[in-house]
Formats: sequence, C-alpha cells, structure tokens
Amino acid sequence: MLSTYRGLHIVEAARNFRHEHKYHPSNNTKRAIKIAIVALVTLLLWNMPAEWYGIDNLTVVQQRIIAIFAFATLMWILEIVSSWATSLAVIVLMLLFCSDSGIAPMVAFPKEQLLSYKGIMATFADPVIMLFIGGFILAIAATKTGLDAQLAKVLLKPFGTKSNNVLLGFLLVTGLFSMFVSNTATAAMMLTFLTPVFRQLPPEGKGRIALALSIPVAANLGGMGTPIGTPPNNIALKYLNDPEGLNLAIGFGQWMMFMFPLVIVLLLISWFILKKMFPFTQKTIELHIDGEMKKDTHTYIVIATFFITILLWLTDRLTGINANTVAMVPFVIFALTGVINKRDLEQINWSVIWMVAGGFALGFGLNNSGLAANAIESIPFDSFSPLLILILGGLICYLLSNFISNSATAALLMPILAIVCSAMGDKLDTIGGVGTVLIGVAIAASSAMVLPISTPPNALAYSTNLVEQKDMSKVGLIVGILSMVLGFGLIYMMGILHVI
Repeated sequence: MLSTYRGLHIVEAARNFRHEHKYHPSNNTKRAIKIAIVALVTLLLWNMPAEWYGIDNLTVVQQRIIAIFAFATLMWILEIVSSWATSLAVIVLMLLFCSDSGIAPMVAFPKEQLLSYKGIMATFADPVIMLFIGGFILAIAATKTGLDAQLAKVLLKPFGTKSNNVLLGFLLVTGLFSMFVSNTATAAMMLTFLTPVFRQLPPEGKGRIALALSIPVAANLGGMGTPIGTPPNNIALKYLNDPEGLNLAIGFGQWMMFMFPLVIVLLLISWFILKKMFPFTQKTIELHIDGEMKKDTHTYIVIATFFITILLWLTDRLTGINANTVAMVPFVIFALTGVINKRDLEQINWSVIWMVAGGFALGFGLNNSGLAANAIESIPFDSFSPLLILILGGLICYLLSNFISNSATAALLMPILAIVCSAMGDKLDTIGGVGTVLIGVAIAASSAMVLPISTPPNALAYSTNLVEQKDMSKVGLIVGILSMVLGFGLIYMMGILHVI
C-alpha cells in the first residue's frame, strides 16, 4: 500500500511532464490556430449542402452527427483540451442539437429523425462502463489492503538475484498486474519497487535503462491479455457483443484463451530485446520491496473476492453471467463489508470513463440516427478488400495511438469499422470474420508505445529521467511492430478456425 502511495508522486511527475509538453505558454499561438481549424472544419461540415456528402437521404441531424464526429476527431488528435473534456462536449452537443430534448428551434424535425436523449445519456451507464468501474474498484481494494505489494513480493521472489532474471520478473509481473489493474496504476506501483534496485546498479550501466523500460513495455502489452486490461479491449467487445449489432458473444475466458499466450510470448521477446540492447554490467541484484499486507478481515475479504471475480470471469460461458455483470460483484461485496467507502470512490478514474462514454455516444449517434444504414447503402463497402480493411484499420489505429489516447483512437475507429464490417457480410470470412478486424484494432492500440506521450506508462517511465526518448522510441517501435505482426497473425488463425 505504501509503495502505491509513493507511486502517486511518480504519476504526478508524469502528469506535469505531459502538461508542460502540451500547454507551455509558448504554444498559445499554436493552440489558437488549432482551435480555429477545429471550428472551421466543424462549421463547414455542419452547414455545407447535404448532397456534397454523397450519402443518399442524408438528414440534417445525420449531417450534424458527421460534423460532431469530425469535431471529436480533431479535438482528440490535436489535444487542445483533455480527452474526457472533448467526450463531454460530444455528449452535450448531441443532446442540444440532435436529440428530442434539444434546443427547440434547432431540433424542429420529425421525431423519428431525432436521437433519444435518454439513449445518449445512457452511454455513461453502458454495461461496459460497469466493467471499467469494477476493475477500478478491485485495484483500489488491493491498494488499501497492501495486497498489491504482497503479490509483487511473492511473484518476484522465484526469479532470484541474477540481473537478467530480475528483469524477466519485472516484465512478467508487470504484465500480469496490468491484465487486471489499470496500466497507469501498475506502472506507478512497479516503478516504486525499482527505486531500491536502481541504488544497487552502477549509474553508468545500461541495466537501469532496461529495467526502467521494462515497466511501460510490460504494462502496455499486458493490457491486451484481458477485456478489462485496457479501454480499447472494452470498446472492441462492446461492438462485437452488442445484441443489436454484431452479437458475437465473445466472453472473458474466450478472450484470455488466445490473448494471454500472446502476451506471454511478447513479454519473453521483449525480455530478449531489452537484455541485448541494454546489457547489465552488474550480474546480481538484491530485491527489497517495501510495504506490508494488512492481516485483517478486510484483506481476507479482498483476497476471496479477487478469486471469485476472476473465476466468474473465466467461466462466464458456463455460468451465463457476462463479464459486465461480474464486475459489479466485487463492488457490492466491498461496499457492504466496508472495504470500500465513499472517499475511495473519488479514486476511480472518472476521466477515462467520461472519455469512453463520449466514444459510445458517437457510436450511438451513428447507428440510431440512421446515418450508418445510409452510409452502408451509399458506399460500396462490400467491394472493399477484407485484408485492406484489416491492415488499414490496424495501421491508422497504431499511428494515431502513438500521438493521442489509445482510448480516443479506439472510440473513433470501432464504430466506423463495425459499420464497414457489417456491410461486408460473409466476405470477411476470408480473414476470420469481424472479430479479426476489431480485435486487431485493439491490439494495434496497445502496441503503440513509441513516444513518452504515447501512453501513461511511457510518460511515467520517462519522468524517472532514466530513459532517453531515443531509447524508448527504438524499443517501442521494435516491440510494437512485433506485437502487431504476431497479434494479427494469431487472431487471423483463430478466426479461420472459428474460435472467435
């Protein structure tokens, strides 16, 4: 627990780094230019003649949704404000100008053309949002009881004192934690455990760099292992499992069945790359991890609940309880037993939840306004090459995710690709089906780790001043490309075998 509290200082340092990088006073002119570009493009798309879009039967509301989608895209890419603030703006714009509870003169259209304001607001309470909250609650409970530090001690001990083995230990343990705890929290915690290790290593050696880079690499890759590991996974499952959409019913256990082995292989490859690029000059390291697990009733409740929750997630197809519902089980247990109190709820990362909700609102608007159906009829998606869709979707996601939030990237791409895939029908069977494309985008999002600003774990590691950007970029590019190649190959095979 103490280690995680100290990790908050690292989180704050990373936030300061990202803040200074984006909002330094010298960038005020650039920021004004960005705002002008966003306003110009949004207003142009909002007001230009409908026939210019080339989409048959385009309504005014649908045109506004296109403009709002462009607004969100530019705001997320240019990062003029925080991602969650952009998502909030998306929801409010849709409520005011596209819903049946909007500004009266602006929504004077037949009711069937308007979006349900209840539907827009319900995106914040989407079942996938409950999955996020459940993951956050488990992490908070582990921190309060000191279970996180105790698990790290137990899991790292078998790796001994050889430097290369310790490096492997940090990679595997960080990857494991990030499957069930947020990547940012995992990276902060594991970096604090490295502090005493760094003191033992010579300053001039490269081993420090290997260890510092092992944390963001493992946190980014580990997130792919479970549906709750990282937001893009949740977003992909929302569209894959939507009963009114693709309805593929991919479960928690099914996801882990093919993604967990991939993560382990990628972590082993990363270990080989790091120890070769940044060899240790000191061959042994003594590990000393601070922090003790509390030995009280709350701790035992948390341990038992962890096992029950994970078991229910892994057996969702047997029990019939989906992952979103299971995520509420630890919440209610911890609430009723006093493990979690009202102050603990303040630690939930609400900015991520708002970010994802905004993406869901965009998807709701695309589908429920009829825009998706019109686009499918007007654009010959069925003539597109399935392989081209897979590769382009992955590359676009990878490139964007290196510069903006991977959650924002997934929120933008998933609803579009879901529409495209629906229009292509059985043609996608040649690459394994719709699941190959959408899960491929989720893999690409987690593979983007080239820059310090690419992911929060990268920013955290960079804030330690032990890593230079060129080293992070080199490792991030190599590991990221290997991750996409192996990941896309795996889901292609699983799709052909009809496992997904």
